[in-house]
Order: sequence, then structure tokens, then C-alpha cells
Amino acid sequence: MEPLPNSRTEPDGSAVIRVLSYNIRSMRDDTAALARVIAACDPDLVLLQEAPRFFRWRKKLARLAAASGLVILSGGATAAGPALLCSLRATVERTEDVLLPLTPGRHRRGLATAVVRIGGARLGVLSCHLSLDADERHEQAGLLLDRLAGMGVTHAVAGGDLNERPGGRTFRRLGDGLRDCWTAAPWGSEYTFPAFGPDRRIDAVFVTEGIEVLGCGVPLGLPGVAEDDLRAATDHLPVLTALRLPASGD
Repeated sequence: MEPLPNSRTEPDGSAVIRVLSYNIRSMRDDTAALARVIAACDPDLVLLQEAPRFFRWRKKLARLAAASGLVILSGGATAAGPALLCSLRATVERTEDVLLPLTPGRHRRGLATAVVRIGGARLGVLSCHLSLDADERHEQAGLLLDRLAGMGVTHAVAGGDLNERPGGRTFRRLGDGLRDCWTAAPWGSEYTFPAFGPDRRIDAVFVTEGIEVLGCGVPLGLPGVAEDDLRAATDHLPVLTALRLPASGD
């Protein structure tokens, strides 16, 4: 497997970054293994799903961030599960947690969002966990695209647990407005669920036009990422993406 580019800032202000998307199942599994996986991926931004939402959820999320060498950016219970972590390389411009319309009898869903600057690049960031119901999921994808369009940024990255395979209408809807990073530059492994014997890709990272995708996939074989840790950490496998962000010019 070809190495994934390391993070760096170029002389022209453009930035190479690593983005990790990961469903962590409310940290109900091996949290030490989870932190080791995240740290080994060396991300600048982490898009979490199923972050802790109940008793002492902020403390749990803060402990995970610290153990991974990161800090909390936004989300958690205030976004109904999605959360964002970042390295100290990111300068935070603003954050916003968004609750999506609630369908009676179903789980509350939300979006964790932020605008950050890394090097000379300015980037919108969004983490999502879409519904298990096909119609609700499709509607949520439209709300996600509307949210990105309203963030006032030229470039953005969005990722999460879509609860749908490529080819599904929600996946296609997102792909019509954004670029699927795995399709653009496959790297590592494709399938993200379940962690034991993965046979489907239901977790993905998308970017807006103008961002160069340098590689995207499950980091099997990445130095420091142990297969035992991947299986012990949670029931999903993470998606690691390397991106080149153009300098914003503002």
C-alpha cells in the first residue's frame, strides 16, 4: 500500500491535511484501542458519529480527544451524536451544532459543523449520522447539502455514517453535489462495516470541488494501526482521507 501523505503547509499557503471519519458507538467498547487507532492515523480533523450523549458525555469526549492528541472542536450531545475533534494545527473560526427535524418514534439526528483555517486554507467541516429510514435519510441528505451551501465557504469536507451503500439514492444525492473521496482516490480498504468481517461501505467522506483528494479508505496496514485495535475499538472501521486544500486568498 502506498503511504498516505503527511500533513503539511506549502509555501503558497495550500495545506495537505488528514481527515478521519469514525463511528465510535458511544465509546462502549475498548476506548484505549479507539484512541490508539485515532492517534496512529495522525488526523488534523476527526468527524465522529455516535459520540457520547448522556451522563458526563463532555468528560468522556474530552478524555478521548486528549488520549488521541487532539482537542474537542464541536458536537456531541448538542448535535445528537456527531462531533468534531481537531489538532492544534486548526484555527477555529466558528462552530455550530444543528439538530435535524425529529420524526416521532425515531432517533434524533444532527450535524456537527465548524469553519476552520489550516495554513492558508479556509474549510467548512461537517459530521453526520443519517437515519436508518430511507425516506428520512434522503431528506436529511438534502438538509446537509443546504447546510454546507449556507456556511459561507468555498471549500468544505463532510463525512459520516450514511447507513447506506454506494448506489443508494441518498448516497447518489450527496455524490451529485459533492465528490465521494473513495471514488476519487481509493486507498487502503473499502468496506467499513461491520468491524469483524466488513462487507459493505456505509461510511464515507465527501468534499466540494476544488479540493484535491490524495487518498481515501480504511487505514488497514497503516503503520501503528493494529487490526486487533480496529476490531476492539467499535463496530465500524474508520475512513481516513488525505486532502490538498487550496489557499483561500482571504
